[in-house]
Amino acid sequence: MNAFHLAFAYLRFNWIRSLVLVLVTALILAVPIISQVLLNGSRAALTDRADATPLVLGSRGSQLDLVMNALYFSEDRAEPVTMAVTDTVWNTGLGLPIPMNTAFETNGSRIIGTSLDYFDFRGLEVADGRGIAVLGEAVLGADVAARLALGPGDTVVSSPENLFDLDGVYPLELNVVGVFAPTGTPDDEAVFVDIKTSWVISGIGHGHDGVMATGAEGEDIVAAASILEFNRITDENIDSFHFHGDPASYPVSAIILVPSDERAGTILRGRYLDPENPVQVIVPKDVVGDLVDRIFRIKTLLDAVSLIIGTAALAAIGLAIFLSYRLRAREMQTAFKLGARRGMIVRLLAAETFILLSIAGVISLGIVLAVQSRGDTIVAWLLAT
Repeated sequence: MNAFHLAFAYLRFNWIRSLVLVLVTALILAVPIISQVLLNGSRAALTDRADATPLVLGSRGSQLDLVMNALYFSEDRAEPVTMAVTDTVWNTGLGLPIPMNTAFETNGSRIIGTSLDYFDFRGLEVADGRGIAVLGEAVLGADVAARLALGPGDTVVSSPENLFDLDGVYPLELNVVGVFAPTGTPDDEAVFVDIKTSWVISGIGHGHDGVMATGAEGEDIVAAASILEFNRITDENIDSFHFHGDPASYPVSAIILVPSDERAGTILRGRYLDPENPVQVIVPKDVVGDLVDRIFRIKTLLDAVSLIIGTAALAAIGLAIFLSYRLRAREMQTAFKLGARRGMIVRLLAAETFILLSIAGVISLGIVLAVQSRGDTIVAWLLAT
């Protein structure tokens, strides 16, 4: 106990050096474990969500971009298709098409315009408030609500994909009517609206404050060139909202297909095999499986690099401790002259090392547990970026 008492007193007196050694050691111990936790979490998050999604239909091009946007709401996405594609699948009776429009965001979270079928498909349950009922309403994912400290009765404002995408796009104030229960999936980091609301944001649908006459000939009214468009949908103006153009031409980022059975799924896939067809059907499980295999082939190399770096870092810490002991040679000589045996000096140095490593281990464990407890959120955020 005397050795530990003296060792602790020495470390406390030289607290700056001790703190640096503890923090560096803690990070060296924690980083490899954290990387394993996040990689395993990413693998589970990717594969579980892909396995639960039978088919995805979208514009022909990068299958990975289409899957990542439709399932994980990433920023990279394929060219949109139209509602006509959704109607075509619906008319076949082979399965349920769930359209998704992911072109906009708010406060760093993706706005997902979709149908009520999506919530049943993903098993999303409202924990606070209620679900979407009319145009302009939104339900927040659990993490969005917690991060922004928002709930039913609050509002969020949409924004375009980038500052140069302003043609026909008007910021729309969305009325928050509910918050979904946490699921540990990318749904927690999204804001959900009816797909028609997303079309209002894109400028396809809008309401007017009324037409002001600038002149009249007989009973004809000549409208002003500028008509005020609403940036908020209320009970007073909701009836004035309308859409322009053919509904079949409205944009859809991707369509989740839920076949009636295995045979229907096979038929649906066969109808979009023609490479000349601008639309493709993909199996998310296959695409994500290939991605995960590539990631974990690279992981083997990263593990080897991490091992080498970790060994070098531990060696550097050992060298720092050794040099520290060499600098204290005069202290050790003084202690020896005062009657301390060499064994006592060795025990003192060992006690100091043990205390440093123990504190570093506790801090490292705390970091790992903190990351592990928020692993689903971190993985969902990483997948969406």
